[in-house]
Amino acid sequence: MASLYFVLVVALTLIFGFTNGFHDAANVVATLITTRAMSPRMALAMAALGEFIGPFLFGTAVAQTIGKNIIDLSAFDPGSLHLSVFLIIAALIGAIAWNLITWIWGIPSSSSHALIGGMVGPVLIAYGTSRIAWRGLLYVILVLFIAPILGLIFGTLFLKATLYLSRNATPRANYFFNRMQILSSIALSLSHGANDAQKPMGLIALSMVVLGFSPAFDIPVWVMISSAGAIALGAASGGWPIIKTVGSKIYRLRSVHAFCAQTSSAAVILGASLVGGPVSTTQVVSSSIMGVGAGQRISAVRWGVARNILLAWFITIPASGMMAGLSFFLIRMIHPHF
Repeated sequence: MASLYFVLVVALTLIFGFTNGFHDAANVVATLITTRAMSPRMALAMAALGEFIGPFLFGTAVAQTIGKNIIDLSAFDPGSLHLSVFLIIAALIGAIAWNLITWIWGIPSSSSHALIGGMVGPVLIAYGTSRIAWRGLLYVILVLFIAPILGLIFGTLFLKATLYLSRNATPRANYFFNRMQILSSIALSLSHGANDAQKPMGLIALSMVVLGFSPAFDIPVWVMISSAGAIALGAASGGWPIIKTVGSKIYRLRSVHAFCAQTSSAAVILGASLVGGPVSTTQVVSSSIMGVGAGQRISAVRWGVARNILLAWFITIPASGMMAGLSFFLIRMIHPHF
């Protein structure tokens, strides 16, 4: 039975990784496609490769945070196998459902927020607040909300610095920035893979401990490869509704703006990955585009679209938590004796 549960959890975790990939691939390639620096097919293929390689370059600090620092591990008691497994399954269902809903609506919401909400919701129903690792959870929430602020600031400052340095440039500067976008997009896809591919890794490693397949929290190579592969496949599929929102509805991007937004985003996301902060690529990229737009001209930013994105940021954790909690409640009704 434990083996069957493990297969189910791994399958759902990789599905989450896939939805994360096609949901968040928009953030990696949207500006590149919008400014026509690269064809959509080539941009997505490049992003997928970067997503796969990223986790192998920058460690597993984020996976450790997801697996060990959000929920008290005593909530996943091997003596209550059914309960522990169904907590994880409900968390994944809630996160996947929210990713799909926001993808259909073209809302650039956060897969990181969705996963955090999905993990917390069922545990609150099962145990109340006693099994939440509040110190770790507050750290994660703090990082999630600081990261887009840094994206906004870095986007503004980097654009102003770039415009100053290129103030005497000829019209060929557009060609230069189109080529530079390729490098900045590679950096962004690597940083996104380093951060987001670690989230499925953390859940699979946690499941291995809960189900008795591993004596301690550890991330085997096959877990890294499968998690990175799932997010890379998702990225290659592309989330076109969100690409349109991020690439053209926040600010009318030119090549220099896209380059600055990508570079700023990559710096923030990679920094968070190295310190174990599971940030939202959607938040960081969107706020960097807002920062770049505001650095050019504040009135040019479509703040109405930005407001809708901001609203999605705030409701994602409770919404995915409610979906995961409802999933757990339904599982409890179907299996009343666990």
